[in-house]
Amino acid sequence: MKRPASSVVKLGLIQTDVSANPDANLKKTIALVERAAKSGAKIICTQELFRSQYFCQSENHDNFKLAEKIPGPSTDAMRKLAKKHKVVIIASLFEKRASGVYHNTAAIIDADGSLLGIYRKMHIPDDPLFYEKFYFTPGDLGFKTWQTRYGKIGVLICWDQWYPEAARLTAMQGAEILFYPTAIGWHPSEKKEYGERQHGAWETIQRSHAVANGCFVASVNRIGHEVIKGVGGDGLEFWGQSFVAGTSGEILAKASSDKEEILIVPVDLAKVDTTRTHWPFLRDRRIDAYGNLTKRLVD
Repeated sequence: MKRPASSVVKLGLIQTDVSANPDANLKKTIALVERAAKSGAKIICTQELFRSQYFCQSENHDNFKLAEKIPGPSTDAMRKLAKKHKVVIIASLFEKRASGVYHNTAAIIDADGSLLGIYRKMHIPDDPLFYEKFYFTPGDLGFKTWQTRYGKIGVLICWDQWYPEAARLTAMQGAEILFYPTAIGWHPSEKKEYGERQHGAWETIQRSHAVANGCFVASVNRIGHEVIKGVGGDGLEFWGQSFVAGTSGEILAKASSDKEEILIVPVDLAKVDTTRTHWPFLRDRRIDAYGNLTKRLVD
């Protein structure tokens, strides 16, 4: 596939709040993707599980009804959109692979509307109000990259963003941009004491992936205070602040903490080669000494 003459490509990050109506969420996201495309974005990424509220706040078998096949209704709609506007779309979905086997999955759609492939979330959390192990089978496709019309990208999902191994293995396959569809927020009762540190850690770890791998990082989070019907309690307050980091970890652009936004960010992919040449971390890796990384602990 022939790449554009210019090495500059505009990224579009879709940060929204979410209702309890999956069809309405899909319709809204489609409209926002179209707006991003008309604003010049060429690679557009949704937030994690954009079709629904963050249902993992409880363990409820009824929530499996939210899942869909891939290919399926959402990917069909996004493929038409990608082809119409000649854009790459990363769509984060609740995948029903088979009865009893569900994944947290991102579909990667190229600018001609073709489904390039999927990534299934590898690291699955289990914390209060983040009961993902109840719903999601760990990914079995490994870490992957895709050569799209506008650049070579890797996609990881939310909890994956805390693991430098995931970023490294994706970057080693030539990813110029790492995308992280995300749904992360505060427990309202903890926000005053821990909120600033929690958000700071989240942003810092991802910026470090950009530095260590000499690539761009785009993290797309949702906004809104979601109290799930039938679950109650304080719910989760999602902190938004979707951002793009440059190849030296610098913040190129960041969205607000509480507003629905389309973040349009131009990035120059030529900087990946320049950064990796001047900061040759990939060259100087001691691959002969890293065998213990495949162990849980080292005595």
